[in-house]
Amino acid sequence: MKKLERRAILCLFIAAALVAGLGIYIAEFIRDGDSWVTYAANQHIYKDGNLKTGTIYDRNGVLLADNTSDGIIYNDDYSVRTATVHTVGDRNRSIANSAESAFQDKLVGYNIITGVYSSGDRRLNLTVDADLCVTANSALAGRSGTVGVYNYETGDIICLVSSPNFDPLNPPAVSSDDTSGLYINRFLSSAIVPGSIFKLVTTAAVIDNLSGIDDFTYTCTGVSYYGNDRITCPSAHGTMDFYGALANSCNCAYAQLSQDVGAHTLEEYVDKLELNKGADVNGITTASGSFEFPDEATVNLSWAGIGQYKDLINPCSYLRFVGAIAGGGKTAEPRLISSVKGPLGFEHKYKSKTTDQLLSEETASQIKDMMKNNVEATYGESNFPGLDIYAKSGTAEVGGGKTPNSWFTGFIDDPDHPYAFIVLVENGGSGSQVAGAVANAVLQAAVKK
Repeated sequence: MKKLERRAILCLFIAAALVAGLGIYIAEFIRDGDSWVTYAANQHIYKDGNLKTGTIYDRNGVLLADNTSDGIIYNDDYSVRTATVHTVGDRNRSIANSAESAFQDKLVGYNIITGVYSSGDRRLNLTVDADLCVTANSALAGRSGTVGVYNYETGDIICLVSSPNFDPLNPPAVSSDDTSGLYINRFLSSAIVPGSIFKLVTTAAVIDNLSGIDDFTYTCTGVSYYGNDRITCPSAHGTMDFYGALANSCNCAYAQLSQDVGAHTLEEYVDKLELNKGADVNGITTASGSFEFPDEATVNLSWAGIGQYKDLINPCSYLRFVGAIAGGGKTAEPRLISSVKGPLGFEHKYKSKTTDQLLSEETASQIKDMMKNNVEATYGESNFPGLDIYAKSGTAEVGGGKTPNSWFTGFIDDPDHPYAFIVLVENGGSGSQVAGAVANAVLQAAVKK
């Protein structure tokens, strides 16, 4: 009897282990099935390591890439191929966050019920505008950097360019010690020193946490001291209010504001705005930002509050934050896929998703007013003819004797063209003059679409 009892217990244990194993398998199948089926050894959908099915189009129906059994067929236009290579991808799938790499399950038509059993080509419709990407790439003029423009009401990323880029029909050889970042999608996959565009984050923290900010004044002499260390400005700005401090991008004033608001509050705001984590773009997780705010009231805390020290931002995540300023405190989540159309004509359209309230409406409204003042008082509205533009520039020191990085970010207040933008020109120098000129070229083209 005891022997039967022991056998029964053993059978129950084995059965429980089988059920548990089956549960784990099902869970992993649901979670990772798309990765399993798109493994390069699957000869049903691959030939010589390349997908042999699926086409990629821009938002206007322009063919960007066609996966065939003979390889990828790209757009005939060299300028389109180079401007969109980091979005579309290369033949070796060396660009990790490209459509060819990240959206393989969409291109082959995988679903959890039928796998890739159903035959026929899938059409992946992206949100980007190929012509606008060409304009942005031309404006970058071969300089390293990135341009991103997205609709903060729908989430559509209509322009995504990363430079340096290359013709996917003739990819260059890259040595093991190459530092150009040729295969890095800077918009999605990089984390870069922001410089003064980070002052928008500090501004939000100040508005919400410092009383009497409307009565704030600061007299800038061009330098402020913290023990034996100092913060400098390019010139003495004189006496300014809060709006003037942002318009002049006064390092000394914002160094003091960073001390006043404190390390914990600044850390709370990069967390609240989700700048320290990757954004989700149709399943692509962008690079995470990185920040360190020393507890001690030292010069390093001041540098961190003005976008230097150890601050790193991802351009896409930061653009999402700027979209929230434009959208009254919340914004659409960025997306790259508009729809996927199957061989039988069925089209799955991707819906827009909206963020939580990242900023209060009142705070977003005041930052918006301050960004407009930046344009009117410093950048010059004549440099952006016909655009109701709100912006912040940044000139980020990168060390090593290199010219600073040039940033320009903001949005246009136009019901027909609700676009937020971010531009980086690496080692470009003045943010408003260099990156601002790129932004103007792209936005002028965007509103004429």
